[in-house]
Amino acid sequence: MNAPHIPPRPIQALPDHLISQIAAGEVVDRPSAVVKELLENALDAGATQVTVRLEEGGVKRIAITDNGRGIPPVQMPLALARHATSKIASLDDLENVGTLGFRGEALASIASVAQLTLTSRTAQEPHAWEISGNHEAQVMPSSGALGTTIDVRDLYFNTPARRKFLKSEQTEFGHCAEVVRRIALSRPDVAFSLSHNGKTIDHWNVSAVDKRSAHILGNEFAGARLQLDESAGPLRLHGFVGLPTAARARADSQYFYVNGRFVRDKLLTHAVRAAYQDVLHGDRYPSYVLGLDLDPALVDVNVHPSKIEVRFRDSRAVHQFVFHAISRTLAQTAPGTVDESAAPVVSSSAALPWIREQRQTSFGMQFSSGLGVAQTTADYGALFSASAPSQPAAPQPQFSTPSIQALPDEEFPLGFALAQLHGIYVLAQNVKGLVLVDMHAAHERILYEQLKNALDADALQVQPLLIPVTFHADPVEVGTAEENPDALKSLGFDVSALSPTTLAVRAIPALLKNADAQSLARDVLRDLREFGGSRVLLERRNEMLGTLACHTAVRANRALTLPEMNALLRQMEATERADQCNHGRPTWVQLALGDLDKLFLRGQ
Repeated sequence: MNAPHIPPRPIQALPDHLISQIAAGEVVDRPSAVVKELLENALDAGATQVTVRLEEGGVKRIAITDNGRGIPPVQMPLALARHATSKIASLDDLENVGTLGFRGEALASIASVAQLTLTSRTAQEPHAWEISGNHEAQVMPSSGALGTTIDVRDLYFNTPARRKFLKSEQTEFGHCAEVVRRIALSRPDVAFSLSHNGKTIDHWNVSAVDKRSAHILGNEFAGARLQLDESAGPLRLHGFVGLPTAARARADSQYFYVNGRFVRDKLLTHAVRAAYQDVLHGDRYPSYVLGLDLDPALVDVNVHPSKIEVRFRDSRAVHQFVFHAISRTLAQTAPGTVDESAAPVVSSSAALPWIREQRQTSFGMQFSSGLGVAQTTADYGALFSASAPSQPAAPQPQFSTPSIQALPDEEFPLGFALAQLHGIYVLAQNVKGLVLVDMHAAHERILYEQLKNALDADALQVQPLLIPVTFHADPVEVGTAEENPDALKSLGFDVSALSPTTLAVRAIPALLKNADAQSLARDVLRDLREFGGSRVLLERRNEMLGTLACHTAVRANRALTLPEMNALLRQMEATERADQCNHGRPTWVQLALGDLDKLFLRGQ
């Protein structure tokens, strides 16, 4: 295609108003962007109460009122001027940004494409002041409480081409409401109210983060989440991660904040996804609300006009920290982390109060049958052992029975085996009711974790290649190999440049000696470039171990004795990530007595 003919024009300075409209194209591409910028300004002003009023999806009107510090009348014209801000004054301030907004472009850009009125009052003023239009307008006395109200009307009234690209009223309102939810999630210490076309849509009082996240993400998330709070050096990760069994078909419940700022960062998303890899089924997406706090000097938030992307100084360290923190949380569920009152009628592994310290089990505890009969678990096990039909020994993997040690104050979360159903499921009774276990899926997870632990206990074995594998590489790949020799070595690779366009692979991890060395090296280099670390080795290794565990685990239709079933239950209780098999499917479900009563209409 031929390029359009553009007549030559002289170089000239653009008018200030046109510059603001160009900036508006980047900063305020739709009504939700206006809401985001104004809410961030309100929080930076110390507001503890914010009201958002929208009309026609925010196109006709966006009015945001806060009870923050307010703006002195002499500074109100500057608030509408381009590149005027109270939040940075030097390059050092820019490199240590501690506020949500700092560019000084938002209000000027908004005022260039809408009718804007700014009303504000500080604690030192007897009344409020008002300015309409742009920074050249006159400040006039007005009425109003302490704080600031910014009223934006007729968005894009003077840029009709931009207005044509907007979607329907409900779609634009949906985007605005999502922005309010994101910011409300990050600041539970602030009350928010949202209305649309005169109707109140949402209201969140000041509350704790667990209640705010439950209010916004719903009871389903509240009933299947794990709390996380880990620190390492200057990094702290805190918030909630959803249980794998509560994963969703869409990635619409994922909220990540860096120093209180909502971000969509591919490094952080990759770290979270990698942590869920072993426990997530298919194309499901986990839910989470996470905050990463670190020294502002270690992260650059000024890499995108909308400030939704960030760049970390040490991306590898951040990636590894986030990955391991979430992995540990998913592996070790603690008592009381799940709100069982919000769980569904047929609850899954979300209801399991793991007893991680209970690595050895007791057959000397008291067991209540729920029928008013109590006996020692030793007698209980003996009873079933005596009544169980003898089974011929089969050449299948055997479950080891843990050693006996009395723990009178604990209980067995998965209870004790009653029977086997169709050679597939183990039926067990615990204090809550009936437990159903998929014995193959459960044993598969147990073996998989045992294989991983055994492999991790040994140093990474490296396989030198008799004949180095050489391949043509682009300059980025060559540069990555030259810049990361230590990282490659730690992953078991020896990759070096033979020429500006050729790389040679001289060693790979012994576990992957049969893999394609060239494609493996390319994948590792890509990960090092994008995430500062590589999950390729771990993913390939785990894939092989998962296949081995699947083929080794007890198969369906294998008849188990009751002692074997109980041993399986005890090993599940002592195994990390035993809620799901290696493919992300649940390994057990719980039917409470109340659920069983409902099935038989008892008490009705």
